[in-house]
Amino acid sequence: MTDFLTDLTDRMNARLDTDDAAYRRSYPGDPVTRRPVHTVYLPADRFDADVVATWGPTARGLLQRFAPDAATLARATGRAEAEVQQVYPRLLAKLENDPIEDLRVDFEDGYGRRSDDIEDAHLTAAVEGLRSLRELGSLPAWWGIRFKSFEGPTRARGLRTLVHFLDRWAEDGRPAGMTLTLPKVTSVAQVEAMAEACGVLEERYGIPSGTITFEIQVETAQAIMAASGEAAVAQMVHAAGGRATALVYGTFDYSAGMGVAAAYQAADHPAADHAKAVMQVAAAQTGATVCDGSTNVVAFGDEAAAHATWRLHTDLVDRALVRGIYQGWDMHPGHLVSRYLATYLFFRRAMPDACSRLRAYLQRIEGDVMDEPATARMLAFALLRGIHCGAIDLTEVEAASGLDLAGLTAFTH
Repeated sequence: MTDFLTDLTDRMNARLDTDDAAYRRSYPGDPVTRRPVHTVYLPADRFDADVVATWGPTARGLLQRFAPDAATLARATGRAEAEVQQVYPRLLAKLENDPIEDLRVDFEDGYGRRSDDIEDAHLTAAVEGLRSLRELGSLPAWWGIRFKSFEGPTRARGLRTLVHFLDRWAEDGRPAGMTLTLPKVTSVAQVEAMAEACGVLEERYGIPSGTITFEIQVETAQAIMAASGEAAVAQMVHAAGGRATALVYGTFDYSAGMGVAAAYQAADHPAADHAKAVMQVAAAQTGATVCDGSTNVVAFGDEAAAHATWRLHTDLVDRALVRGIYQGWDMHPGHLVSRYLATYLFFRRAMPDACSRLRAYLQRIEGDVMDEPATARMLAFALLRGIHCGAIDLTEVEAASGLDLAGLTAFTH
């Protein structure tokens, strides 16, 4: 029997070794390092270092004007006052010290079509603005551009903006945090073309292969389902050859393409939920993350409008977090208030249960919930995400779970 089992095992290993290797390449696992909780898109013609510097003060000003204390913000957003009291100081500190985590200078829909000389001039100004932010120590942890799509009518201009942008950073290789967004993807071939262009540019600049990465913006029905009936977005992630860092949902382009009336184009529409569910399956364990779309409700003219906007956005952010989407797209400084409020509340609510269950799991204590390794991994991920975004402190987690940063990270493997 022993010889038989050995022979059978060797035979199965020989049969499946190649498949094992392919799986490891295609599904390396989720990133455990810090990832942004949002992205801010600023049109290139209105972008400069000063504009970025106004977002935090503007958000704080709106908070001071319309919700100067935790009780008011709790009433405005329909959240428990005791919970908001816990995070209100963190919210103020975040808006003061690190209001924008991820910044994208937009040369696509938010910018429109311009002549080449005008777009080139705006690109030069954008690079100067980003360099100024870096010199001042105010450059967000993630930053970059969204260039025009690889659709036929805009392909040449998109490539021109991409190449000229990278040329201006060539001496830095690929600076930390640089992020590129490929919009309106309609085919796997466009992703393959982008991956090829990245390889050519790496050769041009003499930087290591795989250095240039990009996000895939999902704004078309064709990205979710190809004419063959296959989930094209799943193929896109792998067609990028390890370069795809995120799948980004485009609320309004996608909704419009699906025939959803303008009044109902929102991140919580059933069409949006379907698209994002497919995106999550496509991205799972590939190393790419999923980013939610935006809301276009930016009413802050008076207290009632501001409160309604914050409540809507807080609900949408919390809804995405519950569904496992930890990043979204913000269009207005006022959205920073509800973005961080919802995010901080979510992870602080998760912390006590996650800590107690991980402690029990470590000690093999049987309680009300019997957790499996996969669940323990996600409990650790929740705590790490909460620590990374500033919702909770590592000292709190260590005291409640007995795990330090290395211990939490070990659970994610």
